Amino acid sequence: MSLQAYACDAANSRGRRIAEVAAPTRSDFQRDKDRIVHSTAFRRLVYKTQVFLNHEGDLFRTRLTHSLEVAQLGRSIARTLGLNEDLVEAVALAHDLGHTPFGHAGQDALNACLKAHSPDSSGFEHNLQSLRVVDSLEERYPLFDGLNLSYETREGILKHCSARNARHIEAREPGGVARRFIDSGPGRWQQPCLEAQLANLADEIAYNAHDIDDGVRSGLLTLDQLQEVPLFHHFCQQALSSHPTLKGRRLLFETIRLMLSAQVYDVMQASGQALALAAPSSVEAVRQHGPLISFTSDMALQSAELKRFLFRNLYRHPQVVQTTEAAQVMVRELFAVYMSDPAQMPQAHIDRFDGMDNSFKPDAKPERVVADYIAGMTDRFATREHARLKS
Repeated sequence: MSLQAYACDAANSRGRRIAEVAAPTRSDFQRDKDRIVHSTAFRRLVYKTQVFLNHEGDLFRTRLTHSLEVAQLGRSIARTLGLNEDLVEAVALAHDLGHTPFGHAGQDALNACLKAHSPDSSGFEHNLQSLRVVDSLEERYPLFDGLNLSYETREGILKHCSARNARHIEAREPGGVARRFIDSGPGRWQQPCLEAQLANLADEIAYNAHDIDDGVRSGLLTLDQLQEVPLFHHFCQQALSSHPTLKGRRLLFETIRLMLSAQVYDVMQASGQALALAAPSSVEAVRQHGPLISFTSDMALQSAELKRFLFRNLYRHPQVVQTTEAAQVMVRELFAVYMSDPAQMPQAHIDRFDGMDNSFKPDAKPERVVADYIAGMTDRFATREHARLKS
């Protein structure tokens, strides 16, 4: 399907922060995707937590498998809506690059450490860290730090941003990806391109459905419990109607498959209708409009109920909470050790900590250098490093 007028065309990209010669066989968005896949941060995602810690089982989802699932869902929907599939995939693959070890537990602990160390700190937020990774922390190319991604991919990575943090980014990049968070207040922000909106919703679809799978696999959720969720119950009954003898794992897989398919089709329907009604004539018209990629109102309500169920029964399960608390202790203790004894970090980070790094990375305060180092760790490396420092 050809691109619609409201889709991002790589030929009309706002470009890269540092100009580069165009590739003869790949679009800018294809190059973005390739750079992300070959980055060190992307490879680390295979050992970073989705819900369960990396060592708890080989079949639980990681940030890497999750990112691949988001990219697949996003690409399917983009094709139907006439959006740029390469851009959706690039945003999906990059959206979790800034996640800490131990999932949101690590993020919360690192955020608390930064704010306790410096009350005026902007703290830690994984969307901002993902942008930081692709803008400066990756070190692969001779002429620039980071991956030098296109504006549109970076716009999609920065899903949320406080006005305060946006002003810091704006100071380095006037009129750039953070500008939309400054020009209007919360709830009235300008929207990113449709491809960014789609990657964000595909993220929600993927983690809701697949956290169900991991929750049952772990023994923390049961099929009987899940019948409390109207969305799951509906598709479970649909699966049994077609295959009355299904049970156990096959029943779970078929229910999730039906639910995923229904949510994908729902987004296609709702977004297609919204786009037909709004009829945006360009990407800039999209940015000035309200959200255009969404569920129908009924599916949005059912998805919200599923999220509430997962929060109560999986994310706040005593076993998960116990693991989360232990992970937060590890992150806090790692931060304290590195701040008091930076020599425990690799030399490149020591140089940044001491102000001797000549790369001029933004926000090179010592506490941010330590946060960058910890955020880049995998679950198992952080666990081993904590054991080494505490031995």
